[in-house]
Amino acid sequence: MEKPLPPTADPLHDKPLAGWRLRLYTIIFEADTRAGRLFDQALIAIILLSIAVVMADSVQAVRLVYGHALTNAEWFFTLLFTVEYIARLLCVRRPLRYATSFFGIIDLLAVLPTYLALFVPELHALIDVRVLRLLRIFRVFKLAAYVAEYQFLLSALAASGRKILVFLSAVLMVVLVLGTLMYVVEGQTNGFTSIPTSVYWAISTVTTVGFGDIAPKTDLGRLIASFMMLMGWGILAVPTGIVTAEMAAQRRMHPGQAPTTRTCHECLTEGHAADANFCFNCGARLPPYQQQAGEAS
Repeated sequence: MEKPLPPTADPLHDKPLAGWRLRLYTIIFEADTRAGRLFDQALIAIILLSIAVVMADSVQAVRLVYGHALTNAEWFFTLLFTVEYIARLLCVRRPLRYATSFFGIIDLLAVLPTYLALFVPELHALIDVRVLRLLRIFRVFKLAAYVAEYQFLLSALAASGRKILVFLSAVLMVVLVLGTLMYVVEGQTNGFTSIPTSVYWAISTVTTVGFGDIAPKTDLGRLIASFMMLMGWGILAVPTGIVTAEMAAQRRMHPGQAPTTRTCHECLTEGHAADANFCFNCGARLPPYQQQAGEAS
């Protein structure tokens, strides 16, 4: 009896995870091999150079002298980014999933402004969106410690989400009560023209922002404001304590994990352990892990 395909498989749209596509995928999307790191380091250098060209082109004195050369350089970089974007689409199993992902959209925006500027010249300045692609630097230079802390922070925020939501609900009730109280104490003559305006003042006071556009004039109002300012310091400390406690719990639950740039070919999720066989996000089987020396572990 033929074994049914898993839910994530679609033979009409999926591309093979072997041959040149697998080699190209490992180079472009991962950075645990020498070729992968060199590719990403070269890509970052090209991004920085292209941004420098756009910035130089915005200076009138420079554009008058080197305008033609800067235009040629910009088109050269755009063609390189176009080839790279097409290569990414060719080597992934699901091109549409990559194209609609965060980095896929950023990669597309890196080339669109130059082509669109042919019809709308004002869009040329949007080329600076390429700087967002430098987010890849976290995996390019093997900053494993920072990647681990990033993963711990995300897990801690997700785990403490309900606690923070309950805390924010309590803060919302406090500012609603105190804002209404200030509306009664100060009145419209002192700038507290409505309850929503008074609640806005209460929020800016509790968060220690204090724009100064509204201020209490009466002694009782200033007393309430002083109490709210002191309370604000305590309020700011509570979410920090919640997240810190959750981060400590995450460290106890997952000690000594070594993050990698290993990427799932199905959902493009990054950061799988070197000995993992399946994706922790979608459950798809992972291909052999390519290490520094380029050998499968």
